[in-house]
Amino acid sequence: MAEPRVPGSGGDRTLELPCGTTIDPHEIDLGMREYTCANGDTHAVVTDVHPPSRFFPESLVAVLQETIETDDEFDAFGTPHLMGIVLEEFPEKVATYDGSDDGRVGYAMVWVTEFDARRLHEIIVELVVELMDHAISHAEDDTAVTDFESQMLEFDVSEFVDQYRRQRDFESEHDRAL
Repeated sequence: MAEPRVPGSGGDRTLELPCGTTIDPHEIDLGMREYTCANGDTHAVVTDVHPPSRFFPESLVAVLQETIETDDEFDAFGTPHLMGIVLEEFPEKVATYDGSDDGRVGYAMVWVTEFDARRLHEIIVELVVELMDHAISHAEDDTAVTDFESQMLEFDVSEFVDQYRRQRDFESEHDRAL
């Protein structure tokens, strides 16, 4: 007799982490921010359902969504785009799993990085600042360019990440937006 199953739940599905450890992607749940593998490495975990406010205040997310036009199936700039930027910069340090046809996971896409969650947060902030710097360099308003550059000289990525993470509850799956 055939065994009933959820569509997309068949087959051996595995996710090879950047450290070489292989896991079952069903071990990843929506509230997970880090995964500690058997060899002791701690990896950041991001799913497509995590809001970009995991990394930035809602006010900045709104600006990014208004400013950046996407040419894909997503309605607005979001976490998949942030992780795409990371993947482009560090392709060998990010493992991905497409769970869009897997009825046993609550996400369509998961990214697991070689970095822990705090370091990934810093990297994302650094990369978005680089994007903003590139965008402002094309501005025709010299004052805006100068203002941005002077503000960036004073901006401390590590301090921003520390403050932002202190203001949010990253201890559980119920972290809150600011």
